[in-house]
Amino acid sequence: MNELAGVPDPIVVVERLAKDFGNVQAVRGVDFAVKKGEMFGLIGPDGAGKTTTLRMIAGLLEPSSGRVTTCGFAPRAERPKLARRLGYLAQRFSLYGDLTVEENLDFFGEVQDVPNLAARRDEMLELVRLAPFRKRLADKLSGGMKQKLALACTLIHTPALIVLDEPTTGVDPVSRRDFWRLLAEIRRRGITILLSTPYLDEAERCSRIALLSRGAVLGVDTPDAMRAAGGAGWHELIAVPRREAEKKLAAMPAVHDLEAFGERLRFRLESAADAPALARALHHAGIEVTDLVPVRASLEDVFLARIRASEG
Repeated sequence: MNELAGVPDPIVVVERLAKDFGNVQAVRGVDFAVKKGEMFGLIGPDGAGKTTTLRMIAGLLEPSSGRVTTCGFAPRAERPKLARRLGYLAQRFSLYGDLTVEENLDFFGEVQDVPNLAARRDEMLELVRLAPFRKRLADKLSGGMKQKLALACTLIHTPALIVLDEPTTGVDPVSRRDFWRLLAEIRRRGITILLSTPYLDEAERCSRIALLSRGAVLGVDTPDAMRAAGGAGWHELIAVPRREAEKKLAAMPAVHDLEAFGERLRFRLESAADAPALARALHHAGIEVTDLVPVRASLEDVFLARIRASEG
C-alpha cells in the first residue's frame, strides 16, 4: 500500500527513507506523510528506528537513501530556512542547568531572533505553567518541569512543526498526563506535532500513527482503524492452573497470538465458534476455566501480531 496516498498538503513527506550505520541498517525503506495540523506518532520499541527517522526529518542526519521534505524544504540542504519553521525536542534534556527558567527561554529566543521576546517568553511561561518558577535554575526543576521548559524553548519562535523524540520517557505518570494536555493545547493553536513514543497508551492520543519495528514501517493509520484491522476473534481467559492452560492453548491450531498478562491469557481464535470447544478441551485436561470472554483488539494486539507476521 502507498502510505503517501490520501495525504493532502503534507508538512512532512518521507519516501523510501533509509539510514545505515556501517553494517547496521537502522531505517529500511520508510514511507509516510504528516498532514498539517495533526498529531502523528512514530510508535515502536527501542531500536525500532524512531529517533534516527526523526533526526533525518529534522536535518540532523543525512539519509543513506530516499527522500525527506520537511515544511517544504530539504532538511540538510536548506537547514537555515527550515530552522525558522521547525522546533525539535531531543530525548535528553539539552537546556542549560545553570541558567534560570526565563534565562533559558531568553537565550533560545535570542538565537532565533524572536521579536517582542519578553512578551513571547511570558506567553510560553503561562502556557507551560512555569511562570511561578521563572527564577529557578533549570537544574533544580523536576523531570516533568524540565520537559515543560524544553517544550517552551522548542516553541519560542512559533514553529509550524514540532518534532518530539520520546518526550515523556522517564517522566512520572502525573507529569505525563499534564504534558499531553499541553500537546493538545498546542495542536489547537494550529501547530503540527510529530512525535515518537514506546508507549502504546500514548499512541491512542495521536491522530494517526506509524508502527515501526527493526527500522521498517508495519502500518500507518488512525488508532481506531489499526484496532479494527486487528480483526475479530480476540478473547481473554482466566484458568487454573494458568501455566498449564497456556501450554494447552499454545498447542491448539485455532489459537493465535497468545500472550500472558498476569493471570489473564489473551489470544485470537480463527472463529468465535471455537470458544466453547476450547473451554471443553481445557476442562477435559483438568483445567478450570473461571472466565472466557470476547474482547476488542488493542493496539498492542495489532502491533505484536504485525511484528510476528513481519518475521514470518
